[in-house]
Amino acid sequence: MSTREFKGRYCSPVGPLLEQFVHEKKACGYRYDEAARLLLRFDRFLCNEALSSCELPRSISRKWLAKQPHESVSTHCNRIGAVRQFAMYLCRSGYPADVPDRSLWAKRAESFSPRILTHAEIQRLFNALDELAPTAKAPLRHLIMPEIFRLLYGCGMRVGEVLRLRVVDVDLDRGVLMVRDAKFGKDRMVPPALPLVQRLRTYAALMGRRPPDGYFFPSPSGGPWSSEAVYEMYRELLMHCEIAHAGRGKGPRVHDLRHAFATHALLRWCREGADLDVKLPILATYMGHRSLAGTQRYLHLIAELMPEITVRTNATFGDVIPRGTVS
Repeated sequence: MSTREFKGRYCSPVGPLLEQFVHEKKACGYRYDEAARLLLRFDRFLCNEALSSCELPRSISRKWLAKQPHESVSTHCNRIGAVRQFAMYLCRSGYPADVPDRSLWAKRAESFSPRILTHAEIQRLFNALDELAPTAKAPLRHLIMPEIFRLLYGCGMRVGEVLRLRVVDVDLDRGVLMVRDAKFGKDRMVPPALPLVQRLRTYAALMGRRPPDGYFFPSPSGGPWSSEAVYEMYRELLMHCEIAHAGRGKGPRVHDLRHAFATHALLRWCREGADLDVKLPILATYMGHRSLAGTQRYLHLIAELMPEITVRTNATFGDVIPRGTVS
């Protein structure tokens, strides 16, 4: 390792451009925190490789992009994507750079397929949550966790969106949640179903008066619950409910509750004979998808769960629906 002190700063010959690239991404509204961390590691690697000029030679970048023995496919692809974007930025800025070819993504054939819990499994999960007892380390978990998981499934919210909710973001008179600075830097309003709003009113009454900037679901320390704590709770619940788990990253994942919300909504609309051309944009807006394509991918999931509706979805959307992961 180099003895150079980095302390979060870019120090290679391309460092100033790396810093400028990350700054521009964030200025455009992208979070880009994880990619920035990857590029900082890349910068350290370039220093250790003794890069001497402002360029990105293939021999060095491909050494960095080689898949590590215990690295997941997703993590590897994230590294490739971050370096590829920066390499293209270098080229646009007039500096020589090898742009990683898209063929490096070819091994991502093992793309993850969400595990959609059945309605019966969801109900067992909620029953187990309602039986939670307080503990010395988490004296309010029996009040908080049932509502966190009901929002994850009942509104299809992302874990971070639920955990970051502040008291001021939850308008229980109007029955609306304000999700701020979500994925893609977007804000949106989420109206839960009335039974869930009523549950949240009961919860808020039990929690008493709190400052507007306090977390709606406070951890024992007063800050937000961590996603890791929610994941560990989920694993315990699955075990209690005798729902098989294939291991970390293989599901059922906490994020799959979001997929279950969307899939179950589409299944219900298909059974009701609803016009999906009308419903899909509504679902996309509700879930905070960046485009309709992200929502259309759920049609492949419902086709797998209900083969009898495959003909209908194909007739409506044909082969224009992109396959792949959903967010």
